[in-house]
Amino acid sequence: MEKKVLSKEELLKNKEQILAEQNAKHRKSNKPALLTKKERKVLGIGKNEGRAVLKYARISSRKVKIVLDLIKNKGLDEAYAILRFTPKAAAEVLYKVLKSAEANAVNNNNLNYDDLFVAEAYATQGPTLKRIQPRAQGRAFKILKRTSHITLVVKERQ
Repeated sequence: MEKKVLSKEELLKNKEQILAEQNAKHRKSNKPALLTKKERKVLGIGKNEGRAVLKYARISSRKVKIVLDLIKNKGLDEAYAILRFTPKAAAEVLYKVLKSAEANAVNNNNLNYDDLFVAEAYATQGPTLKRIQPRAQGRAFKILKRTSHITLVVKERQ
């Protein structure tokens, strides 16, 4: 059940049909059809955004989500100000990720900085590092050092 690899010419010829399939959701899972990296590049999908992903950040996703909710749907200048003056450990990490997403949008996709806003922001749970804390009478307690995967997407306002 392998997918047929299309050439660039075939992709451009069937662009409308492929984009319609991409936007149509699968009837069972409600997920869009998957495209390869080459197909996405030829069709220009993802050129209207800047995306930055930080994987295995050594902070709990629960703590990151608190700060993420503060900057969702905000302009970049306002988001930077919020992150700069938020006294949480996640704010510093998110500041760097936001800066990277902005750089990707401006440099790679030629988007206008003044029109950019935080369109998507989410943190998912990464692998948990398990450690042992020695306790009294030969017992041992587990220490769970949680990690998270943070994704920020900036887009231009219409």
